Amino acid sequence: MKKVGFIGLGVMGTAMAQNLLKAGFEVFVWARHPEKAQATLDKGAHWCDTLADCARGRDAVITMVGFPQDVREVYFSEGGILDNADKGTLLIDMTTTSPRLSVEIHTAAIQKGLRAVDAPVSGGDAGARNATLSIMMGGDKADCEACMPLFEAMGKTIVYEGPAGSGQHTKAANQIALGGAIAGVCEAISYAKAAGLDVQTMLNSISQGAAGSWQMSNTAPRMLKGDFAPGFYVKHYVKDCNIALEEAGERALSLPVLQTVRDMYAQLEADGLGDDGTQTLIHYYEKK
Repeated sequence: MKKVGFIGLGVMGTAMAQNLLKAGFEVFVWARHPEKAQATLDKGAHWCDTLADCARGRDAVITMVGFPQDVREVYFSEGGILDNADKGTLLIDMTTTSPRLSVEIHTAAIQKGLRAVDAPVSGGDAGARNATLSIMMGGDKADCEACMPLFEAMGKTIVYEGPAGSGQHTKAANQIALGGAIAGVCEAISYAKAAGLDVQTMLNSISQGAAGSWQMSNTAPRMLKGDFAPGFYVKHYVKDCNIALEEAGERALSLPVLQTVRDMYAQLEADGLGDDGTQTLIHYYEKK
């Protein structure tokens, strides 16, 4: 496994592609907005003029795009990955998308003599930069094992979840758990302010106990600094919540906490904050 196509160079994708370069892979990139590729090209990646060129002649093609419709476009469109990747190529979608779409890609890939894995990630921009992402793999086990050299260059916790779509279902569970955690941090900060506490002292006091969480240690400091730059976009979390709620609805499962947090984020997106980071949820409470 030497030559890797990488499609999607946003906040996460840029760092992930650059970590592949650091690990010695030859990386070929394509992005809808070529200017987003420059930092990765400066690190030694090769630019491809078309999506089809990025897919051809590669041992693996990784996609890290925004929304399910973007995933469908890069895989199924004329000039897309499925029609241009060489037989035997590993197709690895690391976007958080619909589990059913992952199954559809897997089925189409098999019909064309390709191999497909869904491998969404968790860990935000810091995890992408530091190559400490959690990677959730779905697909044929042998294909997932073949991806390990790539995943080990980008992440730390790499787990096989089951057949196609299982990685996406695991990521949905992750996003469900995240909603309550980040809202809980916001409510603790809001209460501390209302009670006249020094918020940082309060966080220092509770973060190492039973209330401690990744969100408290990593997201709360950004809230206090007024740093709302995206490590993970509000608009993408709304998308993830919608996927999880749709899948839950298919199973007659009620997720009231996720529904409430999704509605909060949807209001922030409607207020023009969709390109801010998820820590901007604190604004929802500040308006109350």
